[in-house]
Amino acid sequence: MHKEHHVTSSEIIRDVVIGMSDGLTVPFALAAGLSGAISSSGLVVTAGIAEIVAGSIAMGLGGFLAGRTEVDHYNSELKREYNEVETVPEQEKAEVKEVFAEFGLSKHLQDEIAEELSKDKKKWVDFMMRYELGLEEPNANRASKSALTIGFSYIAGGIIPLSPYLIIDNAQEALNYSCIVTLICLFVFGYFKSKLTGQPALGGALKVVVIGALAAGAAFGMAKLINGK
Repeated sequence: MHKEHHVTSSEIIRDVVIGMSDGLTVPFALAAGLSGAISSSGLVVTAGIAEIVAGSIAMGLGGFLAGRTEVDHYNSELKREYNEVETVPEQEKAEVKEVFAEFGLSKHLQDEIAEELSKDKKKWVDFMMRYELGLEEPNANRASKSALTIGFSYIAGGIIPLSPYLIIDNAQEALNYSCIVTLICLFVFGYFKSKLTGQPALGGALKVVVIGALAAGAAFGMAKLINGK
């Protein structure tokens, strides 16, 4: 039970990271780019909300499809393994022996373990799935949970860079506050993401900030260039 909880938590954290990182960066870059071209915060908010809605759906759908692909792949390999233990059992026993040979077990023990496993087809197939193919059975509900987690994390991240535009009418002025708020959030997000993944926290935080700043700066500069301002 502890192992299952650990895996689920890791997957949720991964989905939050995926959704939040894009949610902070993409709408921030969009708002910065629009601020370089127009002065109305209202237009920035309208475009930003439209992007957040579209982006969260697209990201959530991507997470759903990835989850479904993982389940479909596992089921396909599971079916193949059941077929192989039925049609070529001696070959499958040999593969079991190869696994235990890598652990340094004697030939006698390899033979005994392979024969014992072959008495229970389910356990035999489960063993082959895990140790031959390196596949763990995915949660059937994983795809839907992943889609919702990524989508809502994207929305949560996207609201942050747009929040100053909801208060300040002038887009250029709102951009200044958006930069401050978003870069701080990117730093905090990058810091904790790096801590969770075992990376240097400060270095990871600075990388996230630099990426966000470069994306926003490029969008703003391009808008200014196109407008000739």
